[in-house]
Amino acid sequence: MGYYGFDYRVCQGSCGLGLIKMIHTHTMKKQTIYFIVSCFLLFALAIDGNTKEPATKTIQPYGSNLFSGDFQSLHNDGLNPDYKLEIGDKLALHMWGQVTIDETLTVDSSGQIFIPEVGAVKVAGISSRNLSRVVKQKVATIFKDGEGVYVSLLTSTPISVYVTGSVKKPGQYTGAASNSVLSFLFKAGGIDPQRGSYRSVRLLRGNRLITRFDLYPFLRKGKIKHVKFQNGDTIVVDEIGSTIEVAGNTRNPFRFEFLGKQMTGRQLEQYARPAAKVTHVSISGARNRKPWSVYIPYQQFLNTRLLDGDKITFRTDSITPAIGIRIQGSFRGESYYSIKKGSRLKEVLDYIAVDPESSDIKNIYLKRRSIANQQKKNLSESIQRLERSLLTTPSKSDGEAAIRGKEAELMLKYVEHARQVQIEGQVVVSENGNIANIRLEEGDIIVIPQKSDVVTVSGEVLIPQAMAYAQNVSIKDYIKRAGGFAQRADEQKLVVRHPNGKVDIGSNLRVNPGDQIIVFPKVDPKQRQNVKDWIQIIYQIAISAKAVGL
Repeated sequence: MGYYGFDYRVCQGSCGLGLIKMIHTHTMKKQTIYFIVSCFLLFALAIDGNTKEPATKTIQPYGSNLFSGDFQSLHNDGLNPDYKLEIGDKLALHMWGQVTIDETLTVDSSGQIFIPEVGAVKVAGISSRNLSRVVKQKVATIFKDGEGVYVSLLTSTPISVYVTGSVKKPGQYTGAASNSVLSFLFKAGGIDPQRGSYRSVRLLRGNRLITRFDLYPFLRKGKIKHVKFQNGDTIVVDEIGSTIEVAGNTRNPFRFEFLGKQMTGRQLEQYARPAAKVTHVSISGARNRKPWSVYIPYQQFLNTRLLDGDKITFRTDSITPAIGIRIQGSFRGESYYSIKKGSRLKEVLDYIAVDPESSDIKNIYLKRRSIANQQKKNLSESIQRLERSLLTTPSKSDGEAAIRGKEAELMLKYVEHARQVQIEGQVVVSENGNIANIRLEEGDIIVIPQKSDVVTVSGEVLIPQAMAYAQNVSIKDYIKRAGGFAQRADEQKLVVRHPNGKVDIGSNLRVNPGDQIIVFPKVDPKQRQNVKDWIQIIYQIAISAKAVGL
């Protein structure tokens, strides 16, 4: 248990206990240290798990995940009836009748095998499916009365192939002559997704071009050229050619490569596969070395000429008579509803089945995307003001500058946590059992809480804990049960977070089942402005990460 009754262990995961220990080793005033630590602990309580790692989205090349599978396992060429025997291949021969032979034979440098009592048999270049017939014909010329013959390919001779160009690990790799080009590319780490071409992979034999591989047909339909490789062949992955980026309402939001200098929207359609609801397309790029963009109907896009570097966004830009909403929490039945645009909350609630024994229908609230965006913007502006204050506040002496530097270092650490707060955009729509019949928006989430008989107390109290709800018990009584106020507690600005998302601030607040009581530290009027700003941010997170009232 730490100073003011806080258990500092709750801060180890997200608050950086190491920094708190570090700052105690400097000559900072204890009052300021404990105040900042208390603020950070309350910050952890305020965000209440509503953090999320920032996501960065980069459009990947079409086929970039191709080599995340396994093309390395080699099959026995004896199972491939079209495999043509080569020098060094090993065969199993069994003969019975006039003579009995059980031999393992190797195709020699002249392309022959030697069978005792029969002689040399030319097998190099013969397909695996015809091997038995050729050997039987030769044996029949010696043993006229018939001889049982069984012959099979045991192992094929491995070959060495060079893989170079825009691959991750260029080098020399071994494999079977009948292996797919994908197998050799896999051994080389796959095509470099940022530099390599998935549409132009060359096979060279000496200085002669044998063939080109285009991997797009394999990605779409599983079709690829089958070529018999030879020892010393070279596979070259060319540099990526012309590309177009695709985003929006599409099944394949990738960067597509195309052959030649241009392609049409209709050609791109077969790869991108836009959603059926797409009505318009946004195209941006360059024409005649100048920025260029256009917004056109989908049908017009199909005949539009596209060039290297264009960015395509498929959009649904038409008035729809319906919107989609979701249901979360304690309910029965479906969690998604498609409703008429303009519908109101009570109209939808009539169709949602709940268990009155477990569902807290008096504390229903909404999560709204537009509210979340606005709250996130307000929080970001507050954080920016705090950063400017931390970085521009002057100091009167070197000692004061050192102290403020450590304060700023600690606060900036938690500014990064504040930026990751996941604002939910909660909207209070119920109070005292009355539900506001507000108009619903696209993407709204109706939350029906689970009934709870527990009240939690946290923050600037000696023993933060959860306890059973009791009627006619005041907020001060709950705080007394939690050990009472800590030394730095602000007894006049208590925060109660209700199950319906509403947040109340005051000194004599009513407490209901399921409420959460948070006691914040008191702001000293003499405290520096940056600490006051930080307290304001904590209050803002406690409210905006949960709810806004109507």
